[in-house]
Amino acid sequence: AVAAPGDVEAGLAAADAEVLAGEAAAAFARLVTLVRDTSGDDRDAVRARLLELFEVVGPDHPDVAPARVALANALF
Repeated sequence: AVAAPGDVEAGLAAADAEVLAGEAAAAFARLVTLVRDTSGDDRDAVRARLLELFEVVGPDHPDVAPARVALANALF
């Protein structure tokens, strides 16, 4: 199942809102799922946003390490 472009934009916006609300794990899970469900430019955009959000919450945030593993698994 490939996410429609509107779904990608909605997913990015929802993840941003979740991080702002202190729900980083939910945001990361949402974007990892989107990475799995997309390809090409959409996939690159989602991956880039996820990496940006890792920086926003900080590398020591407890949800970053597991999300990095999940991202790697989704990509390969």
